[in-house]
Amino acid sequence: MKSEKGQSLVEFALILPILLVLLFGIVDFARAYHVFLTLDHAGREVARLISIGGEEEAINQKISSSIGALDSTKLKIEYPNGKTNLASGTEAKVILTYTFTFITPLVSLLDAFFNTEFSEPPITDTTVMRVE
Repeated sequence: MKSEKGQSLVEFALILPILLVLLFGIVDFARAYHVFLTLDHAGREVARLISIGGEEEAINQKISSSIGALDSTKLKIEYPNGKTNLASGTEAKVILTYTFTFITPLVSLLDAFFNTEFSEPPITDTTVMRVE
């Protein structure tokens, strides 16, 4: 029989890239889900404040306190129905869009190869509440 001293090293070298891509994918999915949940929470907080007649300064303060550790430069906020002086019975609508960036290096390589912009997808949350 021949010597098999390097067999485990070769097998490890073959499986390591697959394990790393899987690990980075899990981490990226968890980060994207965290961003979605944070946007959902911030949207509910802001829509509730608008629906009870909050002032603009309080609304802006609520947004900055609700987004937590997210980068505020990547956040886009829309108020299709306005944010102050809404009539009772109408809808307070808040649309939050955040540009998410993957940390997986494979996504950047796929973008370059296929000439796409998948590495920074927007994560959007829309919240609607009835004005009291």
